[in-house]
Amino acid sequence: MTAAVIDGKAFAATLRTRVGELAAEFEAKAGRKAGLAVVLVGEDPASQVYVRSKGKSTLEAGMNSFEHKLPADTSEADLLAMVYALNADPAVDGILVQLPLPRHIDEQKVIAAINPDKDVDGFHVTNAGRLAVGQPGFVPCTPLGCLMLLQDRLGDLSGLNAVVIGRSNIVGKPMAQLLIAQSCTVTVAHSRTQDLADVVRRADIVVAAVGRPEMVKGDWIKPGATVIDVGINRVPGAAEGKTRLVGDVDYASAAAVAGAITPVPGGVGPMTIAVLLRNALVAAYRNAGLDLAADAV
Repeated sequence: MTAAVIDGKAFAATLRTRVGELAAEFEAKAGRKAGLAVVLVGEDPASQVYVRSKGKSTLEAGMNSFEHKLPADTSEADLLAMVYALNADPAVDGILVQLPLPRHIDEQKVIAAINPDKDVDGFHVTNAGRLAVGQPGFVPCTPLGCLMLLQDRLGDLSGLNAVVIGRSNIVGKPMAQLLIAQSCTVTVAHSRTQDLADVVRRADIVVAAVGRPEMVKGDWIKPGATVIDVGINRVPGAAEGKTRLVGDVDYASAAAVAGAITPVPGGVGPMTIAVLLRNALVAAYRNAGLDLAADAV
């Protein structure tokens, strides 16, 4: 048996098209474009690539992109002042402060300063609480993208056993909450979990988000299970000086056992920016007091 490949790139493209259609409808109804502000502090190369990609994708979706690039020595007070200004700006529906921030800035303080209704990253403690108790709010983009891929593949998830490997605030914890809300039986596993392979073998759904290259082996996977690999790890390539991308799952061995699996790259990765655009659009509709059907995007 060879697992079906879950094509996150194709799903993300469809989602982005839908966001673009609804962004045009929003502009017609609200008399303005939806707006996403991205704040980058410092010169981190990976962050610069992400911010450039987010800005390009926002414009392609028919929304305004407001990019604020600040020097690495920007004070915490100045960054907070910018966040407060964006909170008050009616043209800005979503605010994203690119992480990581320089060490002299308290990331949690900055996240807490963002208006929860503009927190399209879903990192604010208010949105974490809304997710936990089942109220509408913003969910971090990567786990929400994973849920979309699972629902597209499996339909109704209720009653399935799910194991989430990793307990970060950005992926693991919100992923578990999303699966609980779908009536899955959820185990959150991590580095201290005893007999981890045994725990994973019981799962109908495995979400690997632990940041360790190819840690999850094929003999950990229940035959026919659906595997979502969130990991993006650079490891040495075949040629000297070259690197290649791998996930947290040993793809070759897992694909021989699983029913379906996301590749790396091309699986979860493309979903993150697509869901960010989706969250920005939802924020715009809410901020303008316009109705958007729950299943519209």
